[in-house]
Amino acid sequence: MAAAKQAARKPRRRDRKSIPVGQAHIKSTFNNTIISITDPSGAVVSWASGGDVGFKGSRKSTPYAAGMAAEAAARKAMEHGVKKVDVFVKGPGSGRETAIRSLQSAGLEVGSISDVTPQAHNGVRPPKRRRV
Repeated sequence: MAAAKQAARKPRRRDRKSIPVGQAHIKSTFNNTIISITDPSGAVVSWASGGDVGFKGSRKSTPYAAGMAAEAAARKAMEHGVKKVDVFVKGPGSGRETAIRSLQSAGLEVGSISDVTPQAHNGVRPPKRRRV
């Protein structure tokens, strides 16, 4: 009975919508850089991160890893028809500029770049100073 129910159900195939204009959200932290490319409503079309493209540990936080991740996310997004993106950058990490440059070199046209890093109004206590 259960086997017949499983066989009747076909796997749903996601149709690829053609999205000419999208948004690239770059979240660059001290440990990693995550690039999400969305449609104008905010639904994620493609994403990539430093860990996703094969880097582990402290190598994820490098600008090179951010560039590779941006390139991978751009390639996936261009399969969906994305040609132009507006970039929103968040966070203090080292891969911010490299990720934007990699999006451009991958073939996406960058419209606007805006920094949406949230500003704390005296939020959490910062980490203690390093003693080396």
